Amino acid sequence: MSISARVNDLVDRVVEEERITGAVVLVYQDGQPVLEKAAGFADREAVVPARLDTIFRYASVTKPIVAITALIMVEKGSIGLDDRVSQYLPWFRPKTADGVEARITIRHLLTHTSGLLYDPALELLPEAQRMTLGLGNTDLSLEDNFSRHNAIPLAFEPGSRWGYSFATDILGGVLAAVHGGTLEDAVVHHVAGPLGMTDARFHVTDPARLAVAYADHPGRPMRMPDPWVSGDEENWRTVFSPGRIFNPKAFQSGGAGMVGTAKDFLRLLEMLRTDGGGLLSPGMACAALSNQIGDIEGEPGYRFSFVGGVVTDPEAAQTVLPKGVIQWGGVYGNTWFIDLKEKLTVISLTNNALEGCNGAYPEMLRAAVYDR
Repeated sequence: MSISARVNDLVDRVVEEERITGAVVLVYQDGQPVLEKAAGFADREAVVPARLDTIFRYASVTKPIVAITALIMVEKGSIGLDDRVSQYLPWFRPKTADGVEARITIRHLLTHTSGLLYDPALELLPEAQRMTLGLGNTDLSLEDNFSRHNAIPLAFEPGSRWGYSFATDILGGVLAAVHGGTLEDAVVHHVAGPLGMTDARFHVTDPARLAVAYADHPGRPMRMPDPWVSGDEENWRTVFSPGRIFNPKAFQSGGAGMVGTAKDFLRLLEMLRTDGGGLLSPGMACAALSNQIGDIEGEPGYRFSFVGGVVTDPEAAQTVLPKGVIQWGGVYGNTWFIDLKEKLTVISLTNNALEGCNGAYPEMLRAAVYDR
C-alpha cells in the first residue's frame, strides 16, 4: 500500500470509530501533494463536514509562526537572539529562586530554556495573582497578566534546563513592541502576508468555516464546554476556552492564540523545508530546524529547535519517527512533522482535544506514513 492509501484508511477509521470528530490531513513529499484529505465533521451536531479550508484553533501550532516572525526580525536587524527581554518589555522582570532578577534572552524564549513553565498552579492562584496561560479566556492585557510572574520565582536558571512554557507569549509581546501595533500586525507583515497564509490570524476570518472544538470524553468526544478544564491539579491541567478567540480584550497569545487552515501552516513548514523560501536565509532556516539546546534534554528522546522537537532517540521518544525529524503539535488537536531526509511534510489538524495532539492518534498517523 502507498503512503496515501495507508493514511487515507487510517483517517477514515479513526473518524468512523469517533476517536476523531473532524480532521484535515496533508501529506506532501518534495513539495507535491501525496494526500490532501478532509474527513468527519467541523460541527457534528449541525452535520457540517470538515473541508480542506476548515479553520481550526491552532493552540501551539501558533508557536512556530511566532518563532519564525522573530527569526525574520532577527535577520532584519530589529532584534538580537541574545538581547535581554527586559530591554523590550521593561515590565517583565522575573527573578530566580535566590531573588535575583533573571537574565532572560530572546534565545531562551525561543528554545523554552527561560525558566518559565506551563505550571497549572499559576491558574489556581488567588484572583489578583492568577495568570491565564494562553488558552483560557481573559480580559487582561499581556502586561497585566504576565507581570504577575515577577512575584513568582522561575523554575530554573535561564539556559540551564528545558521546560515547555508560555515563553512564546512573552516573545509575542517583544515582537509587538518592536514592530509597533499588535502581534498579529507583526506576524502578518513578516510571515502570514508574504506566504499567503490568509486565514492564519489571532481572529477568525470566516466564522462559518471555524471548526467546533470537541473535548475527550469516555464513549465519544463531547462538544467542548466553555471553560473546559482538562486533566487534574496533581498532574497535567489546562483551562480551555473555545470562545477566547472571539474576545477582542484577550491578549494575543503568541503560544496558543491563532486559528487558521492546514494549508496556511503547510506554507510555513514548506518554506522552512526549502531553505527559507526567500523569507529566511538558508542558514537561519536550517538553524530553525536544528537542535538549539545542545546536550540539555527536552522531552525524552528529543532536543528542541527554534520551532519544535528534534528526534534524537526514537526508542526513548517512543515514536516511529526517524532520528532528525522535527515534530510538534497543538493541544486543541493538532500534530505535524518534517522529515528533511525524505522531503516529507505532514500536518494533521483535528477538532479533538486532547486526542488529536496528545492521544494515541498522532503516533497512529506517523506509523501509517512510515508503514510501521
